[in-house]
Amino acid sequence: MIINKVTLYSHVLNEMRGFYVNELGFEVRADANEGFEIKVGNSVLEIKKYHHPGKPFYHFALNIPTNLFNSAKEWAKTKVELTREDDEDYVYFPYSDAHSFYFSDPSGNIVEFISRYAISPKSDAKSFSVQNVLCISEINMTTDEVKTVGNQLINKGVPVRSDEAINENRLNFIGEHEAGSFLLLGPRKRRWIFSDRDSEVFPLSIIINQQLHLSLDGEGKMELKKVE
Repeated sequence: MIINKVTLYSHVLNEMRGFYVNELGFEVRADANEGFEIKVGNSVLEIKKYHHPGKPFYHFALNIPTNLFNSAKEWAKTKVELTREDDEDYVYFPYSDAHSFYFSDPSGNIVEFISRYAISPKSDAKSFSVQNVLCISEINMTTDEVKTVGNQLINKGVPVRSDEAINENRLNFIGEHEAGSFLLLGPRKRRWIFSDRDSEVFPLSIIINQQLHLSLDGEGKMELKKVE
């Protein structure tokens, strides 16, 4: 599975624009009063203004080259304060054979940079820059209807990682293990690692495989349609 585009919402749009464009240096693809788009490797991240009460936040991960993890970590430390878990500012995931580090952006999103050693390519670059980001690797889908949404995705040909069963009480990795990009489907009120935030339902939309447009509304109900 490939994540082509993710659209998120923010209550601090101008701060987000300044952070991702001016501070981190991502390339702008489109910009308007109501939102902006940046190029994230082979993916697109769109941030739109939130016009309702509340402060939306999400978790998403960006794939980076396997040989630039340490360089990326040092680069990030010049831009942000890395968040910590068990007094460490990075983590190794044995099942995924991957290293990750995390930080928060102005909206309170839990942002992860991840190197997946089995599948992510190496880079010819000697040091990391934001242009070395490969793609959007993960995006959360938080809902009270985990099993329903999971089964809808399976019926559309989007599998659960390693053909695991949908579990309503935990995070489910939706996508092929070999591809390294996942929809993180889970319930409310589970804590995101490397943060003090519990998952909540906020609207978002995702385009995968240039074919399927998924959207969650503010109540966590999903709509699926083909990309025109």
